[in-house]
Amino acid sequence: MKITEILSKKRSFSFEVFPPKDGQPLEPLLGVLNELYKFSPDFISCTYGAGGTNKGRNIEICDSVIKSGHTSLSHFTCIGGGREELIEVMDSYMAIGIENVLALRGDLPDGWSGTRGDFAHADELLAFIKEKRPSLCVGVAAYPEKHIQADSFESDIEYLKSKQTNGADFMTTQLCHDIDAFDRFLELVRGKGVKLPVIAGLMPVLFREGTIRMTLSNGCSVPRELSEIIGRYPDSPADFKKAGKEYTVRQIERFLNSGIDGLHIYSMNKHEDISEILIGAGFEHAAGV
Repeated sequence: MKITEILSKKRSFSFEVFPPKDGQPLEPLLGVLNELYKFSPDFISCTYGAGGTNKGRNIEICDSVIKSGHTSLSHFTCIGGGREELIEVMDSYMAIGIENVLALRGDLPDGWSGTRGDFAHADELLAFIKEKRPSLCVGVAAYPEKHIQADSFESDIEYLKSKQTNGADFMTTQLCHDIDAFDRFLELVRGKGVKLPVIAGLMPVLFREGTIRMTLSNGCSVPRELSEIIGRYPDSPADFKKAGKEYTVRQIERFLNSGIDGLHIYSMNKHEDISEILIGAGFEHAAGV
């Protein structure tokens, strides 16, 4: 099913997972997916590593998701991709039933100054997808606190508008712990004519160092409530995780009151922690699925 069809009927709920490295077994992640399916997600997205690493495993995971009867969204980047290769990849996706992709520039490996492909930016890739394989439903990334490499918030929003012009079907946001900033972003982009459905990406707070690294490396702010948790538990991972889960439950409630069209959980393949958070937030867990 196309994600636009889901969004036309309801607020979507979904997870992101990442595939194992080459040479590692798929079974642990397949077990994670079986646990996440118990929450009846509308779709599952699968990423891959910088420079396109694990791309083959990405397809394996998407194939498994589809065969389980669920909707799949594959990340699709500019990295190292020539036009003919990108067409081949799209056709391989469509051959196994993938109808949805997330068009991204992609993370550049260390030492790279560009994508080393035919497209430098996601809006160019998006336009190419829509020209060559228009049946695909294509999402794009959005940055509630500005992309860290953007010159200004205004230029970042103009870039988002370019994605809309080039045929984007929906947007999924980067992590954002500051819900007030997220609400300001929504108000601003709507005022600038960006009408795309917005799926809010939520990064659960589970590990202190990981939370600090992911937040700061993406140029995101740390609200006082989260800052206090980080400062209060520097030497107790268990206490930090407990407080972080409680914080994430409150974040889910705040996001659901923010006028979003969907909620997308970056699961980090941690199904036990994610399940506890979602049950705490009132999401139904269907035992035995």
